Amino acid sequence: MSDTPMSDTPGADDPLTARLAGHVRDFEKLIVRYFDSLGGDGCLDVPSYGVLAPQSLAMVRELTLRGGKRIRVVVLREAARLVTDEPVAGLDHAALGVELLHTHGLIHDDLIDDSAVRRGGPSTYYAYRERFPGHPRAALGLTVLAGDLALALAVRVLLGAEGDMSVRQAMVEVLTRAAAETVLGQVVDLERDLGDTVPDDEVLHQVADFKSARYSLLAPLHLGLLAAGERPERYADELRRYARLVGICGQMRDDYLDLFGDGKEMGKPVGTDVRDGRRSYAVAALLSTVGGAERRLVEAALGDSSSSDETIAVVRGIAEERGVRERLRESMRAHADQAALVAGGWRERWRSEAVGFFEALPHWSVERSR
Repeated sequence: MSDTPMSDTPGADDPLTARLAGHVRDFEKLIVRYFDSLGGDGCLDVPSYGVLAPQSLAMVRELTLRGGKRIRVVVLREAARLVTDEPVAGLDHAALGVELLHTHGLIHDDLIDDSAVRRGGPSTYYAYRERFPGHPRAALGLTVLAGDLALALAVRVLLGAEGDMSVRQAMVEVLTRAAAETVLGQVVDLERDLGDTVPDDEVLHQVADFKSARYSLLAPLHLGLLAAGERPERYADELRRYARLVGICGQMRDDYLDLFGDGKEMGKPVGTDVRDGRRSYAVAALLSTVGGAERRLVEAALGDSSSSDETIAVVRGIAEERGVRERLRESMRAHADQAALVAGGWRERWRSEAVGFFEALPHWSVERSR
């Protein structure tokens, strides 16, 4: 597997590309209409006093509309296509719900990580810090509340979905479970980096599963199947296994790119995990390999926010010499192969064309360039 830049659209070289791009285009129109509708009579009552309440809503809107790969929307729509190619009631609301949940996560992630930039613009936390430089507690509080607002909107939009009440209730249960498990994943992620020990693979896999896979993959799978009239709980174990494997692939690739990627191509600096002291897949693999002077150098850089680009380049060089790059590639590929095998078994009961997407998704997740 090379590091040749690739498209960020799943299946970029196959016949599914146009349809997947269509999912994203349709959603971009949908999310604009949704936020425009919040200003309608009786839709969302915003306090008339002051400017910060409407600005909080504007912050959520602005970050959500910055885009991203929208992979959750694509997974959700393709999950429905496993069952039917006909229009599905409630699917738009489910798509809005998972993306608003994602916005909630991004806002809080950037606060936890003290990240200044998100999707080419200022993070919500840093936008508030810039506006209120003399009031750090207010900036922190407003950021937390903006994230909470996104989560409340995510639940609210699902409650207004079309279709049977029992389906709506099941959708809300899926979303709120995913939200709770993601929060717990964040807690485990922080705990992983508080200690001095090098986390083993099982710890790293749990973080990837709870922090990312359950809301980015498992929840959209369940929501799409529910909307299409399927009962996903009948296949809970294999859906969970698939989502976990793909989530691990994606997190490994994120961690790999943070150390071995091209900062210009990604639009963000490399080495962030090292500077932040994060024991990611790449950092843990490196720490488990080096000793002596090399280990002292890596440990000195780990958690040092002032580490220069030159220092990060040295750490990267050590990792390459110790075979970390190749080990991560091999592990990503192995997990992608396992996930594709799980999806391939779905042909016995679901539409083959849509199954093909889920077979291709794991390998896209390990080949993407950002």
